[in-house]
Amino acid sequence: MFDLSLILSSLGLLILLGGLFYTVRIGRLVSARQSELDTEIDEKIRRHPIVLNPVFLAYVIGIGLVILYMLYHVSLS
Repeated sequence: MFDLSLILSSLGLLILLGGLFYTVRIGRLVSARQSELDTEIDEKIRRHPIVLNPVFLAYVIGIGLVILYMLYHVSLS
């Protein structure tokens, strides 16, 4: 049972990391495009574009939870 939990936790962590890298890559592509229809971006967001991105925060929190879950299972055995 422990081996299955470790394998599934590792798989979940890999999926989260892959999604994080994909999101960052797509974000760079989108930010590279310039559009005349966009409004001015707030100065705080321009200084910290990654920290204020809710998708990025969801990945960071998800990765943290998966790591905590894996550490919890390791401490039980």
